[in-house]
Amino acid sequence: MEEVKVVIVGAGPSGLATSACLNYLSIPNIVLEKEDCYASLWKKRAYDRLCLHLAKDFCSLPLMSHSASTPTFMPRAIFLEYVDNYVAKFNIKPRFHRNVEKAWLKEEGENMWRVEVRNIETGEMEVYASEFLVVASGENSVANMPEMDGLKTFRGGIVHSSLYKNGRDYEGKDVLVVGCGNSGMEISFDLSNYGARPSIVIRSPMHVVKRKLVYLGMVLRKCLPLDVVDTLLVGLAMVKFGDLSAHGIVRPKLGPMQFKALTGKTPVIDVGTISKIRSGEIKVFPQISNIKGDTVEFENGVRKNFDAIVFATGYKSCANKWLKDYEVVLNERGMPRSQAPNHWKGDKNAYCVGLSMRGLAGVCADAKAVAQDISNIILTKLK
Repeated sequence: MEEVKVVIVGAGPSGLATSACLNYLSIPNIVLEKEDCYASLWKKRAYDRLCLHLAKDFCSLPLMSHSASTPTFMPRAIFLEYVDNYVAKFNIKPRFHRNVEKAWLKEEGENMWRVEVRNIETGEMEVYASEFLVVASGENSVANMPEMDGLKTFRGGIVHSSLYKNGRDYEGKDVLVVGCGNSGMEISFDLSNYGARPSIVIRSPMHVVKRKLVYLGMVLRKCLPLDVVDTLLVGLAMVKFGDLSAHGIVRPKLGPMQFKALTGKTPVIDVGTISKIRSGEIKVFPQISNIKGDTVEFENGVRKNFDAIVFATGYKSCANKWLKDYEVVLNERGMPRSQAPNHWKGDKNAYCVGLSMRGLAGVCADAKAVAQDISNIILTKLK
């Protein structure tokens, strides 16, 4: 058994940010990661054309801002270069191929947490004892694949967006994209550019904006009430896109900022998808009723044959599966037990980072808060 002050589970941006902040405060920590690299979601499970939708001002990790030469909206490759430099600067050394199978509270006092880990390379079990435990496996740790009537009968290709790279293999095919968030809308656009015939399922209201509008909103919300910012954004979006209800896209009653705060759903940032929907290059369908073989039937009664289905249905946290005493910091869905702004802090020296549904800005704030709280507890004991 190895003893350490802090165990961090996950080497995505959340785990890296937490480790950097702890290293800065000279607090020993170990980062455990089941993959063979850090930031595996960005490195392995992101489509080729991915570009950060938020400006670089809102996409920094703690203690290291982006350079002046960095583009305002970073392509994935540039963001990963930033992450590589971040890991090197703060001497972060994750332990890879470590699958956390169980973490639990053993007893009160020092090193109360036990973390049981399987070394995927050797098959051996490792046990860590720590005073503090940080859940940093993120909101996006497991692909969310919905259950649908008849899906098992579908004879075409089925893939989750985490495995989609580009539309090269879909040229000339009818492809149904399920999920109308940013990934689903951008994948539909990408498929069209590669010569596929994409359709997308849009079953709930959503806001559609341009990237610069989101940037404007995030700047203005620092000095204006949220409802005022929302009114401005909705007005500008209306000028840009008009009424899209005839194309199956309906705006929520709440503005984009309030809608995000209440539901966690980010506005769709248009990369050109809307113009293709208007032209008919991308078809819009409502919710799926059932699937029979190659035929998909929608709730409006329309049926259409497809060659492939891409599920852009997001991800979910699975931390409550391995964290046996998850109630000290998480709920049954693996998300924070407490509401913001203190969502990151649990009982029994347990913390969570990157589960606030606020993207990289939320990761940054959480990591700094967690590291400072751990430091305060340690310093108090020394007095």
